[in-house]
Amino acid sequence: MAPKGKVGTKGKKQIHEENEATLKFYTRVILGANAIYAAINLLLFYGSSSFWTWLLLVFSLVVYAASYRSMAAMAKPAFAEDGSLLDGGIDLNMEQGMAEHLKDVILLTAIVQVLSTVSSYFWYIWLLAPVRAVQLLWVNILGPWFSASSPAAPEEVNEKKQRRQERRQMKKF
Repeated sequence: MAPKGKVGTKGKKQIHEENEATLKFYTRVILGANAIYAAINLLLFYGSSSFWTWLLLVFSLVVYAASYRSMAAMAKPAFAEDGSLLDGGIDLNMEQGMAEHLKDVILLTAIVQVLSTVSSYFWYIWLLAPVRAVQLLWVNILGPWFSASSPAAPEEVNEKKQRRQERRQMKKF
């Protein structure tokens, strides 16, 4: 049963602690996926590693670095001179926030990277990320912009109504 009443808000300290835990978790996901990929493709099957194996490893590292750095920048806390916490940063666990999409990109890349140890064709799953980005762009920005109605032309006021309004204006003064 869902709790009744207003949803409680998080304090600065709680947001800061949860952000640190979230960043630590995604660091482990990134390191784990890269360790599995490197152990299998670059150590076990080094002889069959191709240019594409290395290129896709560099691609995944760039995606990880960009996503993680963005999340870390959002979660950066602000401290006072005496060391007290002024701001815990943006809540990385907030629903429908930018951090949620960055976490999805990290998880998608990790899953694809580990699956690609079985077959390189699993890298095509990563094409879901641009498809999702276009879908979000359409739903949140382009769709409403294209389907917005143009400002309605002002209704022509017939002469009777206009005279009546003028008389009312004159009575007020």
